[in-house]
Amino acid sequence: MKLQESKKPAKRFWEPKKSSVEAVPNSLVVAHEQPGIMCQAHWHAQVEINYVFRGAVEYQMCGHRAVFREGDLAVFWGGLPHQVVDTEEDTWFIAIHLPLVHFFRLRLSAELTRKITHGATVVTAAPDGSDAASFNRWSDYMRSGDPAKCDHAVEELLLRIDRIQFDRFQLLEPVGKSSSHGEPADQLSFGNIASICAYIAENFRQDIDSAAIASFADIHPKYAMSVFKKSTGMTLSEYINLLRLSYAQAMLMKDEDNVLRVAMESGFGSLSAFNAAFRKIAGMSPSDFRRDMRGRPAPRPVTAADFN
Repeated sequence: MKLQESKKPAKRFWEPKKSSVEAVPNSLVVAHEQPGIMCQAHWHAQVEINYVFRGAVEYQMCGHRAVFREGDLAVFWGGLPHQVVDTEEDTWFIAIHLPLVHFFRLRLSAELTRKITHGATVVTAAPDGSDAASFNRWSDYMRSGDPAKCDHAVEELLLRIDRIQFDRFQLLEPVGKSSSHGEPADQLSFGNIASICAYIAENFRQDIDSAAIASFADIHPKYAMSVFKKSTGMTLSEYINLLRLSYAQAMLMKDEDNVLRVAMESGFGSLSAFNAAFRKIAGMSPSDFRRDMRGRPAPRPVTAADFN
C-alpha cells in the first residue's frame, strides 16, 4: 500500500478584517498564532513584544529589516509602519501589543526607552530557557477574561522586559537615522508620560488640547509638551493624530464607510487634514490603502539565506 506524503505546512497570510489591534490603542491585545505575511505595512499605537516559539519571521520595519528566530524576544514601537514580509513554514509566535501607559511603567534606561520609541528594535541575544513556558502562561492569563490574571501577567511581562537591558541584546536602528540625538527624558518623568498617554487614549476622538492633557496629568502644559517630545520623539499633536490614524486604519480595513465618515469618526476635523495625515504615515491615500490592504501579497521564493 502506498503511503500518503505528509502535507507541507503552508504559510499564512494576514487577514486585515480580522485584525483587532488598530482600533483600540489603549488596550492590551494578544496574538498567539502563526504570523501572517502582510500585503501592506500597518501601524498601531502600542509597543509590540514578539516571542518566537519556533521558526522565523521577517519584518520590514520603518528604516530597517529584522528577522526574529526561535527563542528570540523582540520589542519595537508599533506606531511606525511595519510589515511581516516572510516567515518560515510552521512558524509560531506570540505578539503582545502593550499600550504606552504600561510601556512607561518599565524601568528601562531613559536612553533605551527613547531609542525604541524613535524606531529601534531591541532583540535579546541571551535567550532565557523559561521564556517559552512564561509566554504561554501569560498568553493564557491575558486572554482569560479574568482582570486579576491579566494584571498579574502584565506585571510579570514588564519584569521580563526590564531584564533585557542587563543581558546581551541587539539594537537594530533605522538606517540613516540616529535615534540617540537630543536629550532623553529622565526616568522620573515617565510617570507623567503614563498619565498623558492614558488621557489621550481615552479622548483622542474628541477635540482635545495640551491644556486639557496637562490638567489631567497635573503638570504645566509647556512641561507636558516638552517631556512628551523628549521621551517619545513625537509632539502631543502627532501622538493624537497617530491614535486617530490607527482607528481610521481599522475602519478602512473592515468597514465600507466613505472616507469622509472615516475621517470624522476617527477625530479629524476635516477631510483635507485626514488625507494629509494619512498620506504622511502610509505614503498613499486612504482609498488606495483600503484597496491595497484587501489584496493578498504574492509569496516570493525563500532560501536559507533569508534567515541567516
